[in-house]
Amino acid sequence: MTLQEKLDTMRAASRTRIPAEAQAIMHRSIDDLRASGIMSRVAKVGQSAPDFTLPNAAGQPTSLGDLLTRGPVVLSFYRGRW
Repeated sequence: MTLQEKLDTMRAASRTRIPAEAQAIMHRSIDDLRASGIMSRVAKVGQSAPDFTLPNAAGQPTSLGDLLTRGPVVLSFYRGRW
């Protein structure tokens, strides 16, 4: 199964799992984001990330620039449920 097929399957499953009222809110939020012009500010493939500093697992500030001095960095964005 291709990635697109997997995504399509997940999207179809969410339509039956997520209540229509929640789906409507999600779609309105997506439309609002697109209308805000945010898509023109989204990083493009291959574009360098801006430097930033965040706390690491021990709570110590860690910057992207510092990490890059040690070699390539892979950024992973996890959208979890809190």
